[in-house]
Amino acid sequence: MNLMHLPLILAASDYSVSHGLFLFAIFGLAGILMAILGYKLFDKLTPGCLHKEIFENKNVAAGILAGSVIIGVSLILAAAMGN
Repeated sequence: MNLMHLPLILAASDYSVSHGLFLFAIFGLAGILMAILGYKLFDKLTPGCLHKEIFENKNVAAGILAGSVIIGVSLILAAAMGN
C-alpha cells in the first residue's frame, strides 16, 4: 500500500469517530515529540545552553528564539504530515 494514498483510503472507508480521534491523538503526540526533538537538536547545534539562558539567566531574547524555533519546527512537521 502506498502511503501517499492513505488519506484517500481513510476518507473513503467507514471508520468511526473514535478511530479518527485515536489517529488525531497519535499524530498529535508524534508531532509534539518531534517538535521537542527539533528544539533539543537546535540547542545542541548552537553554542551555549539555550535552556539555561532562558530559565537561569532570564534572557527574554533567548525565550523568543526558542519559541520561534518550536513554531518553525511545528510548521515543517505540519507540512510534512500533509496538513
